[in-house]
Amino acid sequence: MNIALGPVMSIKDPIYLGRSASNEAVNVTMYGKNMMLNGEPGSGKSGLMNNMIAQVSLMPDARMLGFDAKLVELMPWADVMDVFVGPEMRKALQTMLWIQKLMDRRYDWMSRNRIRKLVPSPAEPAWVLFLDEVAYYTSVAGTKVEQELFSALFRDVVARGRAAAIIPIMGTQRASFDILPTALRDLFAYRWTGRATTPGSSDVALGAGWAEAGYNAMSLDPKKPGDSFLLAEGNAPQRMRAAWMTDEEIQTVAAFAAQLRGHRASA
Repeated sequence: MNIALGPVMSIKDPIYLGRSASNEAVNVTMYGKNMMLNGEPGSGKSGLMNNMIAQVSLMPDARMLGFDAKLVELMPWADVMDVFVGPEMRKALQTMLWIQKLMDRRYDWMSRNRIRKLVPSPAEPAWVLFLDEVAYYTSVAGTKVEQELFSALFRDVVARGRAAAIIPIMGTQRASFDILPTALRDLFAYRWTGRATTPGSSDVALGAGWAEAGYNAMSLDPKKPGDSFLLAEGNAPQRMRAAWMTDEEIQTVAAFAAQLRGHRASA
């Protein structure tokens, strides 16, 4: 990828996701938006998330929070994240509460200054939340009360975060109602899905009716990770191939980003 490095990048710039079926670059602007990534294991979901983290990590006007219950997919970026949450329900809830309070403080300041949309800067950065396999926090870990609290906090952040420059990017194998309440799932502006196992799962990812209209993620090639559909900006889903990075490339960018941000790398 030919991407400018360091201080010239901004969260207000488009983020490169991959190539379309006609081999054109697919870019989205995440400032003021949010994204849900779906797909069965091996469909390219984690690869796309790593690609997005790599770009955001080089943006001085953005800071990051990472949630990774498996401690595998996002761990290479642990030294770049301001907060990294593993399979720890209490820390996950504390982090969500912190983000909610940050959001409330920003809206209070914006209201007093009659500002409708926060413009990120290095001094007042956007906060990007990367959640890999959100199902762990909403349906597996902790008690039922804790799961419901996490879902409620996350819904609030997704619903109200955009104007306050808080950007959730969430990954899940299937965004069914038992993992994400429908009201939460429907709040995501951008939806990306790799291969799905059924037309119903495809519609859960992209929205009802798209599979019947010809945008069926079950038809995606399982031998081509990253073969996918992207629904963005109110258009019909777009067939694309998601970008990915090798482990070596991830390690190189993560080390540079940690240095750029003044974070001390782990031994």
